[in-house]
Amino acid sequence: MSESDDPNGLTGALRTVTPEYFGRPDVEMDVVGWSLFLGLVILLVPLLPFIVIVWLVSKLAERGERRLSDE
Repeated sequence: MSESDDPNGLTGALRTVTPEYFGRPDVEMDVVGWSLFLGLVILLVPLLPFIVIVWLVSKLAERGERRLSDE
């Protein structure tokens, strides 16, 4: 079995010509993420009472349907 037939991948060190990447803080994307989050909070908080009302009505309808199917 030759080295190119080996299914396990690399067997030695991999040398590249690109410099090592250490990363950096990505402040721009952090600002975008927080802006989207705050926009969604500002949009959804006023809608929260309506969401709760729809959820309660659906649960009550489920309970009534279950009660009717038992009889």
